[in-house]
Amino acid sequence: MWFKVLVACLPAAIIGLLLDPIMERIENHPILGETPKGKKVTFSYDGQILEGYEGEPISVALKAAGVMAHRYTAKTHEPRGIFCAIGRCTDCVMIVDGKPNIRTCITPLEAGMVVQTQYGVSDKPEK
Repeated sequence: MWFKVLVACLPAAIIGLLLDPIMERIENHPILGETPKGKKVTFSYDGQILEGYEGEPISVALKAAGVMAHRYTAKTHEPRGIFCAIGRCTDCVMIVDGKPNIRTCITPLEAGMVVQTQYGVSDKPEK
């Protein structure tokens, strides 16, 4: 029930952005506008080398590569990913270049960045 209420409150463009199972690059964000398309760069995601475009939000490059879970909650270890996509929530926070709690939906991608899944406030899953 709560999901239906939530979806009813969101603009259709955001719903498509969040629920689209096809891994496509977000080129025109309904609120933030057009995503800049810089030169193609590589970055590290959990030890894996991925490609994205310099200047686009980190989460855009991750979504295009099929990565949907950015962090896991501290208490229940549930996956979280892009939710608001405008930097207001914390569902997309990850460890970027060694710094935790970076909002990847508004942080521009740079060549050579090291991006890690966040587990609570750490880069290691709790056991």
